[in-house]
Amino acid sequence: MPRDARAAPGEDLLPVVAILKQAEAEFRRMQADDLDAVAALEAAAYDFPWTRAIFADCLRAGYECIVLVDADEVIGYGVLSTGAGEAHVLNVCVAPARHGHGLGRRIVRRLLDIARWHRAERVYLEVRPSNPRAIALYDSLGFNEFGRRPHYYPAKKGREDALVMAMELLPPSD
Repeated sequence: MPRDARAAPGEDLLPVVAILKQAEAEFRRMQADDLDAVAALEAAAYDFPWTRAIFADCLRAGYECIVLVDADEVIGYGVLSTGAGEAHVLNVCVAPARHGHGLGRRIVRRLLDIARWHRAERVYLEVRPSNPRAIALYDSLGFNEFGRRPHYYPAKKGREDALVMAMELLPPSD
C-alpha cells in the first residue's frame, strides 16, 4: 500500500477508541434529577417528543426507567412498563451524536433483561414505519411485526401508523 494511502499515525485507532468510549457508558436508574437532561435529549432526537412531565409520570408510576450515562452526561435512556406477564417498551432514545455505535442495542437489551427479571413472557413495542433503523434493530433482536395501530403517532402531515412488534422471552436462567 502506498504510504500516502495509509491513515495518519493514530488515525487507524479511532474506531477502537470509539468502541472503548462506548463501553465506558454505564446504566443506572433514571432519577428526578435526570429529567431535564432526558427531556432535552428527547427534544433533540424527535419531532414530537415526550414532555418532561411524561417522564416524571413514568417515574411516579414505577415504570422501569433507565439512563445510559457517559462522563455524567445522559446519552440515552429507555422506559419499560411491566405487568401481568408482559412488558412494553415505551421509549428508547440515543443522543443523535451517538447514533451508529450500538447504544440503542445496549439499551433495548438492558430493557429485555429487566423484563426477564420481572418474569415477563412477552415484550411489546410500537415503532414508526418511517424509522427503518429502529425496525431493523428490533428485528435483529428477535422482535416480529405483530400488527398495526392506525394513526397512532403525530406526524408533520397528520398522523402516522405504528407497527406493533412483539417478542417472546425465554425465562431467566436462575
